[in-house]
Amino acid sequence: MLLKGITKSNSYDSEKDVCFILGDVFKKIKKIPDESINLIITSPPYNLNKEYEERKAFQTYLDEMNPLLNELKRVLKPNGSICWQVGNHIGKSKVGSTGEIYPLDIFYYEKFKDLNFQLRNRVIWHFRSGLHAQNRLSGRYETMLWFTKSDEYVFNLDDIRVPQKYQGKKYHKGKKHGQLSGNPKGMNPSDFWGLMKSEYELGIWDFPNVKANHPEKTTHPCSYPIELVERCVLAFSQERDTVLDPFAGVGTTVLGAIMNNRKVIGCELSKEYMKVAKHRVTLLEKNELPYRKRGKPIAEASGSVAEKVFEKKNADLF
Repeated sequence: MLLKGITKSNSYDSEKDVCFILGDVFKKIKKIPDESINLIITSPPYNLNKEYEERKAFQTYLDEMNPLLNELKRVLKPNGSICWQVGNHIGKSKVGSTGEIYPLDIFYYEKFKDLNFQLRNRVIWHFRSGLHAQNRLSGRYETMLWFTKSDEYVFNLDDIRVPQKYQGKKYHKGKKHGQLSGNPKGMNPSDFWGLMKSEYELGIWDFPNVKANHPEKTTHPCSYPIELVERCVLAFSQERDTVLDPFAGVGTTVLGAIMNNRKVIGCELSKEYMKVAKHRVTLLEKNELPYRKRGKPIAEASGSVAEKVFEKKNADLF
């Protein structure tokens, strides 16, 4: 990681490596110039009445996102991409029941299509651990919509390949007899990013969600892992490109961009989250940031005691 000499700003500055913008992104984004951003990575609020949002009627929530989506299109370069990571909105429930599920990717797909974005992949991010529901099946995945602004876009497959399941397998007959049957650089990780024992055994992207004892856990209740950001950054941008996160939270996108020599802008409404984000960047510069390194195999517990304690502790959330 090239971390020496990182320059920072508390407002938009195209010359700085990292720009922290505190305030309402619906207003602040207007100061970012047209077609100046290469890649947008974010996870918007799900309208669940978390501490950083006010729950509204579902259609109102969606409609109020329209001005921001228009601004994101404006600031994105013609060959730029958007990675829009979302889960489910859960409707209000009656006594003794569980609220209806609204899969946000379905609703946002229509909005991005109305703006003429093109969907390249609907990535399924699967994680095996998490809180258990009581009146429906437990949720174990979220989705990330990868949109491009045009037919011209960046896709660096070689930077995100994972080892072949059978790395040394060769053709056993025909004109290619004796030659490797798979790309020696590795295989395309596909659009299913799962929590498995090891991506080096199964050939898919492998990282857990940020819960409980994950090293990246902070005060934010809904962070995604740095590894998700890193792989998007590597795949959909070039070094020294500019990455934007309009809902930066505690700076996960900022960190993933810095780690891979990209410039980055993080907008955040909460002063407390912004403070945490800046602190995490400082820790990264000192090589003291707790985080899960990309491609690290999942360590499985030798029992279910920790999981039971965690579930009991968070039972009141369901």
